[in-house]
Amino acid sequence: MHSAKYRCRIIKKDTGIADIIGMSIPILICDDSSFAQKQLFKALPEDWDVNPSYAKNGHEALLAIKNNPVKILFLDLNMPEMDGYEVLAALQKENIKLRVIVVSGDIQAEAHKRVMELGALEFLKKPVDKDELKATLEKLGLHPYIEDDDEETIESDDLFDAYREVTNVAMGQAASLLANVLEAFVVMPIPNVNMIEMTELQMAIGQVTESDRLSAVCQGFIGGGLAGEAMLLFSDSSYEDIAQMIKYEGDLDDVGEMELLMDLANVLIGACMKGVAEQFDINLSLSHPVILGRHVAGEDILKNSANTWKSTLAIDMHIGIENKNINVNLLLLFTEDSIARFNELITYVAA
Repeated sequence: MHSAKYRCRIIKKDTGIADIIGMSIPILICDDSSFAQKQLFKALPEDWDVNPSYAKNGHEALLAIKNNPVKILFLDLNMPEMDGYEVLAALQKENIKLRVIVVSGDIQAEAHKRVMELGALEFLKKPVDKDELKATLEKLGLHPYIEDDDEETIESDDLFDAYREVTNVAMGQAASLLANVLEAFVVMPIPNVNMIEMTELQMAIGQVTESDRLSAVCQGFIGGGLAGEAMLLFSDSSYEDIAQMIKYEGDLDDVGEMELLMDLANVLIGACMKGVAEQFDINLSLSHPVILGRHVAGEDILKNSANTWKSTLAIDMHIGIENKNINVNLLLLFTEDSIARFNELITYVAA
């Protein structure tokens, strides 16, 4: 994936990895997003001498660790097939000695606690900061260096992966805020990304929701050349559990349900869009929330929508609460006119 030329350097014994003196350090970056893999690689200290390999999920990572010399693992948490928690548990169970640094968009305090209990050396949030990463490596005694990588650009085939990673990081901030409000562990989503015709979106909404009846809140966003709508889809079966978790004292009548729905939308949509804006260093303004429908079928949600787009970049994130019957989908819809600008911003972030 990377075209860096690696140079051998003598590593001082006090670095803590004297067993790899005189050779490039074999590291493994495990993340289901190739965009995130590239971001992390570029954040490594410029003169740290490593030989990197990559895995897209936990199964691939464990196979690579067993078949190749790996000294340091940079591990994402939320991945398909086998997530980061399961990788850490497997390493413990099989007594595999490996230095693991977790790098995740899930910044909940509980997530940090769990990975440290499973043997991780450190927990860094996405997108990782170069200075913070270097300081962490120095603190852990992992201080040898690598030559700078050649500049890379994002190929068109990688764009969906990049969209997914940007929203994954943004959703991590929203999930952390929601976890604090509910005092619970939020199950982070793996975003689904599609270019879709607006005429097909209603059918898609019906497919991504897990309830026959649901309610929806929509907020428009604009800024930095981006525009679109953020839509919160909330299953009817979730109201009672949400009310109990936030200790809601009112009646779950029409007014009570409206309050819960709007509060949840403010937390998730606001935090997620703020996370997108911060990664791109732009300002995004949100419109007032609008109720698109209540207690309706998923395919009927857009009947009251006023947008006239022909197609959209749709990013869907399913959000769950551990051990609770709460099902929420956050759907980000970018206008077709925004896509070129979105690609420019992603290229800037990846540079």
